[in-house]
Amino acid sequence: MAEYQLYCFAQSGNAYRAALMLNLIGAKWKPVWIDFFGAGPQRGADYRTSVNEMGEVPVLIIDGKKKLTQSSVILTYLARHSGKFLPQGEDEELEALRWIVFDNQKTNGFLGPYRFLKNWAKPAPDEAVLRFLKGRIDGNLAIVNKRLENRKWMLGDRPTIADVSMCAYLFYPPEEYGFDIRKDHPAIAAWLERVKALPNWAHPYDLMPGYPFGTNQLNGKPFNA
Repeated sequence: MAEYQLYCFAQSGNAYRAALMLNLIGAKWKPVWIDFFGAGPQRGADYRTSVNEMGEVPVLIIDGKKKLTQSSVILTYLARHSGKFLPQGEDEELEALRWIVFDNQKTNGFLGPYRFLKNWAKPAPDEAVLRFLKGRIDGNLAIVNKRLENRKWMLGDRPTIADVSMCAYLFYPPEEYGFDIRKDHPAIAAWLERVKALPNWAHPYDLMPGYPFGTNQLNGKPFNA
């Protein structure tokens, strides 16, 4: 029996943080597909009452009892309980939190909405909105790229939950953005290769159901919920 269940869908970078962390620590877990783009349960009162009052994913269910929401909370819990990817000491904990907040607000905080608007929003957004978001994305990724020019990982010589958080939207295909993050930011590209080399790393479309878009699939393979 799976120790963890994760409410998720393949296109969600926020859910990917949690799914990737579960895989990296070798946890026994099972994805629970949420049809976010269709008439998924998160749109109903029952989901908000019994699963997540915020109507979002990811939601992590632990041993069928304990429930956690928000990816940064889930990452922190899993790091503390597995002892893996855990910042050490107060200074490192605060530094990890600093970059996780920057990531949520600035890096993936702009990449996520940009990608959604570009690919799935109806009606299509005003091009001025996409240009504004792209400008913020470029500036924020430049900060991360500079950070990684002289260190292997976000905090130094070993990966932590700051790295798991920061990579959330960076493994999705360039065509979903219309620009190539790796080409434009070489230090980020090198760091992503180090993330990919971690034991049990997997692509979001191989970890979570819902790809191809609108189907209950794992990267084109049938998924049994």
